[in-house]
Amino acid sequence: MSAAQNGGAPAADGYRSYYGKPVLKEPVWEPIVPAYFFLGGTAGAAASLGLAARITGNAPLARAATYVNALAITASPPLLIADLGRPERFLNMLRMFKLTSPMSVGTWIVSASGLASGAATALELLGRMPRAKLAAEAAAGALGPFLATYTAALLADTSIPVWHEARRELPFVFAGSSAASAGAASALLAAPPQAAAARRLAVAGAALELVATALMQRRLGFLADPYRRGSAAKLTASSGALTAAGTAGMLVAGRSRAGTLAAGTLLLAGSLAKRLAVFRAGFESARDPRYTIVSQRRRVERRAARSQPSSRR
Repeated sequence: MSAAQNGGAPAADGYRSYYGKPVLKEPVWEPIVPAYFFLGGTAGAAASLGLAARITGNAPLARAATYVNALAITASPPLLIADLGRPERFLNMLRMFKLTSPMSVGTWIVSASGLASGAATALELLGRMPRAKLAAEAAAGALGPFLATYTAALLADTSIPVWHEARRELPFVFAGSSAASAGAASALLAAPPQAAAARRLAVAGAALELVATALMQRRLGFLADPYRRGSAAKLTASSGALTAAGTAGMLVAGRSRAGTLAAGTLLLAGSLAKRLAVFRAGFESARDPRYTIVSQRRRVERRAARSQPSSRR
């Protein structure tokens, strides 16, 4: 009897799904979600950069990073609310704190970081209460790494194969991308002599993103196919090219205003393209049943192999 008569269609490695239909539903997130990932990551890394600049006495860079953080974090809640559908859903998520839920933790991080960033920005503009401003900057800066990476944990906590199986590398991909965009945006606002630290952060972040992406795709194996074909492949290639070009430009011509403008724009575009690529790859991996079936079967086989007692000689 054929596979179709048995109620299944052949898939990779001899595994089958019901008539070749997807095992998982595609994510229900709206296309604005990658923009939320991008802005939240930029805000988090910029907050940490601003705190570091303030501590080291680089007031112009601290001011620039504070403004970048404020602009990005201000746009984040409206995007999250738009994806949730109704404002009260966002408020309902603040009624409790659930440590095991990345969405719950992320909502609290965004809210707390937004309040701290808003206070720091207002006091910066008014030129008042420097100690209170430093306290607000310290709070936003401490939350920065979590704001920059919690969305990676949010993706990895799903059952989407290309996201879940990349749970070890994806936080580093997002951390690097966030640092690159925050450094680039801050360097665009600060004068070149004071923006050296922002340029270094952008270059280091871009390098981390490129290396972590390569390691992620290598460890994913055949699950990385969505990154190599279709809409996600084009975005992945664009992100890598933009990020590499922006890194080279920042190293070669970043000390000039024109060079910073060109390199910073490339890095920001590359960071946004990276979020879009990861987002689209998840949809494509959910659409094809073999990614789900084969990855689950291999996990079962690995678990069974580990549970077997070792043979004694």
